[in-house]
Amino acid sequence: MAIDEEYRRFKQVREELNLTQSAFAEELGISATTADIERGRTRIPGQVVKELLKKYHINPLWLFGDSSQKYLYTDRVFVNPKVVTVDQAGKDNIVLVSAKAAAGYPNNIGDAQWFESLPAFTIPLPEYRNATFRGFQVDGDSMMPALQSGEWIWARAVDDWDGLSDKNMYVIVTVESVLVKKLRKEKDSSYVNLISLNPDYAPIRVDRNEIREVWQVNSKLSFDLEADKTEISLLSLHQEMRELRQEMKKLVK
Repeated sequence: MAIDEEYRRFKQVREELNLTQSAFAEELGISATTADIERGRTRIPGQVVKELLKKYHINPLWLFGDSSQKYLYTDRVFVNPKVVTVDQAGKDNIVLVSAKAAAGYPNNIGDAQWFESLPAFTIPLPEYRNATFRGFQVDGDSMMPALQSGEWIWARAVDDWDGLSDKNMYVIVTVESVLVKKLRKEKDSSYVNLISLNPDYAPIRVDRNEIREVWQVNSKLSFDLEADKTEISLLSLHQEMRELRQEMKKLVK
């Protein structure tokens, strides 16, 4: 690409931001105006390239004509699976991660042989097509009443951080453990809170950089429906009693 194109692209960025040459210079931390750069009298300084990437996600390779990708999001967090196994037809398997296997999951997250040693199968239903799913066994009662210990849940792989919602349940693989939680992001922070449905469990605060994979819970397999209904009823009663006690304390005050 001709050097003139480099300056034209620099000017294009400023015009798309609707900034004057002096305002753009202030944003980039350089002298009073960007006129000399736009006229081709001065090459674009490295510090300016850094600021363009940091503030406006401008890809340096695009700026200098070595890429057609204009924007580059360096802060994007990817939480997609590190290993996916396939069947003989080349379709994604649903690998089963038992409560016992989950203990070793973080340490083997990139080990294809370890995942191939786990049981796997496919579900011939349209709901399980065109995506990667994994089966996890629930361990503990932190997600009661929705999930019981010992049940199996099927979860769909999430590609990146931006796709996460506080309305869903997720299987969250951190550097140390595999957790089933709801997730609430903190505004202007890299930290998130992992929320249990059972009110007896306090939120867990983790840095998103410690999260390696996220799977959105899609469905579950239960073996004791009557017990499930009983537990839901008991837990609902427990929650109502707790709220009633709180209201009584307010009245006493």
